[in-house]
Amino acid sequence: MAGSAAKRYAQAVLGLAKERGTLDAWQADLARLGELLENQQMVDFFANPGVPTAEKDDLLQRVLADAQPEMRNLARLLSDRGRLELLPQIARLYDDGLRAERGIVVAEVTTAEPLGLEEQRQVGERLAQITGRGVELRLTVDPEIIGGIVARIGDQLIDGSVISQLRRLRARLAAPA
Repeated sequence: MAGSAAKRYAQAVLGLAKERGTLDAWQADLARLGELLENQQMVDFFANPGVPTAEKDDLLQRVLADAQPEMRNLARLLSDRGRLELLPQIARLYDDGLRAERGIVVAEVTTAEPLGLEEQRQVGERLAQITGRGVELRLTVDPEIIGGIVARIGDQLIDGSVISQLRRLRARLAAPA
């Protein structure tokens, strides 16, 4: 249920941001408040019925002093409904929607060694050629793949790891002639 509620809020915000041309401003505002609410003490503060609503609103208004009025309204609405804990999820869903809007896909890239900046650029360009879209890299290091690269873009897996090549070779050698 919380997931669908967060999704509805994120879609509404994305629609409003597109309509008003404030996509980047919303992204920054949601990220700022989302980070605040990833702190368990802040979640507890806003969830505490003993804390007066005015005190909660005051904190939100101070944190969001530079934010758009619509963002302050959203935060107040979520606070009043006891749903402020949804904001980190709303921010993530908004970012996903914004990437889709801009034609960018996320590529989960695993290598045996950390990639340098030039290598990251080359991998990003190659994956962009393969997908025909812009690519945002999320890099991880796993020495167990020995070498090469493994990239996951949505449901698509590109496995060029040495360990995978060794497994395929082993299977071919073990197969009956």
